[in-house]
Amino acid sequence: MALRLIDDDGVEALTMRRLAAALNANPMSLYHHLPNKDAVLRGVAERVGSRFRTPERADAPWQDRLRQLALDFRALAHSHPRLMSYSFAHADFIQPDDPFWRGLTGTLAAARLPGERIPRVAATLCAVFTGFLANELNGALGRWSTLPPHSTDALPPSALAAMFACVLDAAVESVAGHAPPA
Repeated sequence: MALRLIDDDGVEALTMRRLAAALNANPMSLYHHLPNKDAVLRGVAERVGSRFRTPERADAPWQDRLRQLALDFRALAHSHPRLMSYSFAHADFIQPDDPFWRGLTGTLAAARLPGERIPRVAATLCAVFTGFLANELNGALGRWSTLPPHSTDALPPSALAAMFACVLDAAVESVAGHAPPA
């Protein structure tokens, strides 16, 4: 129910009282289960993050696996843009046991990156992907693209997807630069 409220009206509109009303519960009874709104938000973010699934394609080249992982992450962000925009602003959004982090580090291992480089490269890719997506979701990319001397027409979703593909190409090439020669 909390996710539905966030999707409909945003994180700012979620309150313990509003959640209780949606659940037909006494607002004070929620505090027996959760201490505050932050705990609700953490729980909702964890639940959404646990839904992240990229099919294991161990037979696919690591470049294709990285692309699919990033595209699936983008699709997840677009499925709950208000929650994801909120989550991207918090350093603890990605955890070591998250499916996305495990998939990312596994893909980097498949690229034969030295083990000591994997955490830094993975962290950098997370920063690139979440930064791009945060600015896509909040409308900044669309607005920046209309600044003079360019047209004032908003970017269509296909243009935003092409921009993400460009970032993804750069990320794949960057990882390739860290991997030992084949």
